Amino acid sequence: MSYQVLARKWRPANFTEVAGQGHVLKSLINALDNERLHHAYLFTGTRGVGKTTLARILAKCLNCETGITSKPCESCAACHEINEGRFIDLIEVDAASRTKVEDTRDLLENVQYSPSRGRFKVYLIDEVHMLSNHSFNALLKTLEEPPSHVKFLFATTDPQKLPVTILSRCLQFNLKNLSPQLIVEYLQKVLQEEDIAHEADALWQIASAAAGSMRDALTLVDQAIAYCQGQIVHAGVIEMLGVPEQAQVFELLSAMARGDLARVLELVNAISDRTPDYAHTLDSLLSTLHRIALAQAAPNAVDNSFGDRQQVLQLASVFAAEDIQLFYQIGVKGRGELRLGVDMRSAFEMLLLRMMVFSPSLVNQDLLPTQSEQESAAAAPNEQSSEYSTAAKSDAAATGEAHAVEYEQALKKKTLAQEAEANSDAGPSQQKPPALESQSPSEQEPVPSREPRPEPSPQLSDEPPLSISTKPPPEEAVQRSETHQTSAAETTHACAAKPSLSALDHAQWLQIFTSLPVSGIAANVLANTQCMGAEGASLNLLLAEDQSAVFNADLVPKLSHALSQYFDETVDVVINIGEVSEETPAARAQRLKQEGIQNMINEFETDSNVQQLVDRFSASIEKSSITPVKS
Repeated sequence: MSYQVLARKWRPANFTEVAGQGHVLKSLINALDNERLHHAYLFTGTRGVGKTTLARILAKCLNCETGITSKPCESCAACHEINEGRFIDLIEVDAASRTKVEDTRDLLENVQYSPSRGRFKVYLIDEVHMLSNHSFNALLKTLEEPPSHVKFLFATTDPQKLPVTILSRCLQFNLKNLSPQLIVEYLQKVLQEEDIAHEADALWQIASAAAGSMRDALTLVDQAIAYCQGQIVHAGVIEMLGVPEQAQVFELLSAMARGDLARVLELVNAISDRTPDYAHTLDSLLSTLHRIALAQAAPNAVDNSFGDRQQVLQLASVFAAEDIQLFYQIGVKGRGELRLGVDMRSAFEMLLLRMMVFSPSLVNQDLLPTQSEQESAAAAPNEQSSEYSTAAKSDAAATGEAHAVEYEQALKKKTLAQEAEANSDAGPSQQKPPALESQSPSEQEPVPSREPRPEPSPQLSDEPPLSISTKPPPEEAVQRSETHQTSAAETTHACAAKPSLSALDHAQWLQIFTSLPVSGIAANVLANTQCMGAEGASLNLLLAEDQSAVFNADLVPKLSHALSQYFDETVDVVINIGEVSEETPAARAQRLKQEGIQNMINEFETDSNVQQLVDRFSASIEKSSITPVKS
């Protein structure tokens, strides 16, 4: 007997063998058990998820000799013939090869005749979206009111191309992509039945490459068995697919978290030895970043894909949340740019460099080569280049000496001309600069005289002129003076000496907050805290209850490090959650902002020029457009 590929050999013969698609199976089984059958079914979904398989099982359930059932007997003539693809009352049509309206008319000519062997005459049209508009129009009337012995089963990967009139006449079932976990479990069952040795990590790689398609997964298993000589091993599958090992992805992310640029480039070089698909490599990187973000937000939601849940949780404790979000965004936006680079590898390297250079956590770290690397890279040139360099230097020196006097004289004349022109613009009443008076007559160049510009004649108007005086009224001057004095006092107080940790109270906490070396989520947490004082090296902070969602215990080491850096001593941050009784830094910043806006509105409304404009043009002031100018 000839070899049969796994995708055909292990094609489900009944509903119990179908992997996944529980929402579709439940509807079909209930409809068959209660004999509430529609005359047209439409199965949609990506390739290899079971559309045609479900249609054939449904046809078997309808024509089984034991009666309409959700569990066909698999022993009657009808079941055998449907499994072998030779049942006369199951008409399978490939719409991609029969798109003309004449083909559809020929197909529908026999609809009125009763089935020859079975209970129903079933028309299974695969890739139905390939039919022409005229073919759909020819099908409409029969599809709306077919004979009682006819059932239509449609399958398509692109339901958007179907006319609405066709969709409204069918029961539509959307088949979902299968999860990697479900694909791996099914592959393990198949390989155990086939008695083929396999490694779990290899199956996870195949499930990831299948992208939700069980047929693609079984096809890759066939390919892996041939590549690995009768078994499935992880190293062989990695080479076959041209993808990096998951361990390399973890090591790459660890190096990026440390800011180790040299190690990142070494890993990219190691990955490139297998001529990988860099787009697939980037997908693996983005998928891991997504799982790390989930581990930071909800650790229990992380699956055990590739058996690496512990590594994901470990990386989640190393990365800052803002870095994960930035890396993911840069990766998603840069995926389309991979093929636009000089080559895929250089584009991939630039993408990783962009992630590290713009990382908030690495922005203050030195990503450049060390001094020893720079010295080795800038080693002394060979003797020939040294001779060229010496000759070039001597020629440059000789040329410089030859033109030094000439250049100095020209520069001196140009400077004197500029000073003379500036003096003439200043007017005859101003005194000449001492440097110009000290020059000898031979060195001074004549300065052309300029005629005075005629002043424009004033325009006559019946209305009184609008005052454009820039000097504010006395009341406004006093008010502005007080405002500026208050701002100066606050600035002076903010720039006061750094308080000691032991004497730190909440008032001082408000003043030093803007000077703390924190950013992102860490700064947001500290901005909503009340300082409860320090006990030894421990700084007690109270976080507002309404901000508890942004707090993560993993932030405490980062906050302790930042405050230790600020106070130049070891600080252990202790954060409790409760109701704050004092104004937090975030509340204070919001209050000062609102006060600044209100002061600016008051100042604007009392301005004399604004009042004249309002009175003259019957204008109104749009207060929402008034914002204080940041100095």
